Amino acid sequence: MPRSSRQKQKLLYLQKIMLEKTDENHPLSLGEIIELLAGYGIQTERKALYDDLQILETFGLDICRTRSSTVRYFVGSRDFEIPELKLLVDAIQSAKFITHSKSLRLIKKLEGLVSENDGKQLQREVVVTNRVKTFNEQIYYNVDEIHNAIAQNKKISFRYMKWQTDFSGGAKIVRAERHAGKIYIISPFALCWDDENYYLVGFDSEAEIIKHFRVDKMEKISIIDSERDGTDRFESFNLAHYAKSVFSMFGGEECEVTLSVANELIGVIVDRFGADVFIRRDGDSRFLITVSVVLSPQFYAWLFGLGTGVRIVSPQKAIEEYKTRIGQLEQLY
Repeated sequence: MPRSSRQKQKLLYLQKIMLEKTDENHPLSLGEIIELLAGYGIQTERKALYDDLQILETFGLDICRTRSSTVRYFVGSRDFEIPELKLLVDAIQSAKFITHSKSLRLIKKLEGLVSENDGKQLQREVVVTNRVKTFNEQIYYNVDEIHNAIAQNKKISFRYMKWQTDFSGGAKIVRAERHAGKIYIISPFALCWDDENYYLVGFDSEAEIIKHFRVDKMEKISIIDSERDGTDRFESFNLAHYAKSVFSMFGGEECEVTLSVANELIGVIVDRFGADVFIRRDGDSRFLITVSVVLSPQFYAWLFGLGTGVRIVSPQKAIEEYKTRIGQLEQLY
């Protein structure tokens, strides 16, 4: 590239150097900046560089100076601080629906929001985190397609997958289509992140009920030329309440359940149902709470994990079903 063209790009390369190479702990002197610019084929003098840094500062870049034997320059405040980016990194790592390779790519992009030296702190976060991740890269495009359908007030079609065992020629776990490849037609209304998974909440016109689907198990999503149904059902729909009552999005009958809970488990109840629930005293060591839940295997598993700390008071059908499940476990052993 001709020298004149390089000179026209000097401010751009100067900004790049300041953003990538400098921070509060790694300022650069004018001589060091001139040397880095030379690496891009750009020649400049100290006086011109003073003016260029002033232009970047006027433009909005937070150019700071250290006062010592040699004046050094660095970028101070940025759009994101390191603690904020660490929170984002942890969220990415915690999200089971984001694949391992996609997590690395997203975190690499976050590193570009700080200097190279500060970015190394985010890289260390990747090393120490080791969580189960999904294998389905298609989820990112699924989410985008669902958002587009909601914005266009259109229904979507898709196939819904499941995991199953395959012992033909060995033992392995494979993905298979639910209901022999049935094409689902759903009116999408919301996306919900619950228990480290992404869910679509929508209206099933055929069953005339609100349903939910794991987004990472949806395949071949297409927007169809048909307006959404069930808008009236979602006018007063409370997504937060729905997520709390469904218990990890496993299906079942929703009903009001009254529980007797040991006082020391109040934190568990708040984590599950929130701090705005109404409680009543039940003797000196327990309290009563009535909540809307789905009577699903996940609900009973959660209950079993709390042992004698929680007891179902009503309805009777929930008590009987829980006793039946406990009996089945006893027979298994």
